[in-house]
Amino acid sequence: MTGQERFQRVMNFQEVDRVPNYELGLWGQTVDRWHREGLPQDVLYLTWFEGEPFFRLDRRAFAPLQTGMIPPFEVETLEETERYIVYRHADGIVSKALKEGTARGTRPSMDQYLSFPVRDRQDFQAIKSRFDPDSPSRYPLWWDEMARRWQQRDYPLCLLTNGTIGLYAQLRRWVGTEAISYLFYDDPALVEEMVEFTVEFTLRLTARARGELRFDYFNFFEDFAGKGGPLLSPGLFRKFLLPGYRRIIAEFRRSGIDCFWLDSDGDTRPLIPLLLEAGITCHWPLEQAAGMDPLALRREYGRDLVFCGGIDKRELTKGRKEVEREVCAKIPPMHDRGGFIPHLDHTFPPDIPYDNFLYYLELKEKLL
Repeated sequence: MTGQERFQRVMNFQEVDRVPNYELGLWGQTVDRWHREGLPQDVLYLTWFEGEPFFRLDRRAFAPLQTGMIPPFEVETLEETERYIVYRHADGIVSKALKEGTARGTRPSMDQYLSFPVRDRQDFQAIKSRFDPDSPSRYPLWWDEMARRWQQRDYPLCLLTNGTIGLYAQLRRWVGTEAISYLFYDDPALVEEMVEFTVEFTLRLTARARGELRFDYFNFFEDFAGKGGPLLSPGLFRKFLLPGYRRIIAEFRRSGIDCFWLDSDGDTRPLIPLLLEAGITCHWPLEQAAGMDPLALRREYGRDLVFCGGIDKRELTKGRKEVEREVCAKIPPMHDRGGFIPHLDHTFPPDIPYDNFLYYLELKEKLL
């Protein structure tokens, strides 16, 4: 059975010879720690989305279309001290970041966001020119060669890379979490215009790729929930986002895409019925600190939704007994029900020992 066949069968609750072995990646600080604890120095990858032969993680591929601003904002340092740096990112966001503890580009804490590129309708009109879906730079230089190779693949292929397109996520990138929370009420027409623009951009950008290739899935990147629940109400989701979801999914289905993933940390449970209504077929990574228990979710939603992730990263910081208890409590009962690809509920943080990671992989492989 090929990797592509395994993926497709798990997505449809069908039996497989073994479940795909995926993980997301690790912090830069984790790489440094694991090198000190035995990881070979030439294994440096921070992300494992496309697989990792050294750890026998299965291969996937992602079509790397450019979804950001073209041209981008000039990256500019606005202030810097021994302790922190204030700078403008390529997407126009200005943030303040602690410098201490940074490793391989990974900061030990989230940035403090100071300003965003869109404050009003005039700003949005100005920024739209940076999102021309027909810009030749949006497709890789060697796209034709990549497409020919993918036509012969035996592993799953995702349309776009991870962490790129989401309807709420794009609003947040443009105006920020606090501002969009107000804007839903203060200027709903502008929100609707921004969502419609994102939908049109997504459809036009991907039209060529969808015409040339058959993709196995598409992932909506949202991160629209925290530990206490979603960052927008079900009512706001239904009014502002649901029509856009339906339009994208309907068009992509006509292109042969059957699987639609939703990526969000936090407790998304109040929104799951609406995600199903939109056409989402898989939800991940199921953050355990936010109560996203895969067993409880399976009992509630049966075969309506595939789940990926769900292994509590906090348990891997402890002893082998806790690692084994966590893995065995989740994988066997979920495997029996199908429609589940287990992996950590985010990237591996630096408080997980390398030996615990290897033991986790060993246990998981046996159970898969």
